[in-house]
Amino acid sequence: MNYKYCPECGSKLILKEIGDEGLVPFCNSCKKAYFDVIHPCILAAVINEFGEVALLKQDFKRITNWALVSGYVKKGETLEDTVIREVKEETGQEVEELKYISSYYAGEKDLIMTRFVAFVKKKEFIKSKEILDINWFSPDKALNTLIEGSIAKSLFKKIIELKIV
Repeated sequence: MNYKYCPECGSKLILKEIGDEGLVPFCNSCKKAYFDVIHPCILAAVINEFGEVALLKQDFKRITNWALVSGYVKKGETLEDTVIREVKEETGQEVEELKYISSYYAGEKDLIMTRFVAFVKKKEFIKSKEILDINWFSPDKALNTLIEGSIAKSLFKKIIELKIV
């Protein structure tokens, strides 16, 4: 989110040189700088003890395409808490171990995606209301199913490169 008006007093912001930060939106009335806001999210490849990967279709964005577990970080949560919560909410699986892989900035949506592998012991899926379909895929099938050029596919390629699956 890019600030154009002061959230405190409503004045139009100007661009002001702020130290090493460069030009930053600034309120002359309140004497405050407002840095652009990005939204922290997680993306997790859920992998069971057999090396299978959980892929899902969501009702609000991935109706025809398979994806990995993802979600926004809620106030008061750590990134790890978010992965555990989202995996449980979307799949019903319990995270046993987490491995941080990398982060990715999605500028078109002002998101910073923190990418993880979430290891689980395979059990029956319990999907949330937002999940249309969910299934376990072999690593090869998952790689061929994820959309070329997507953040999910780039994460999965990294997981294969690191020999995690």
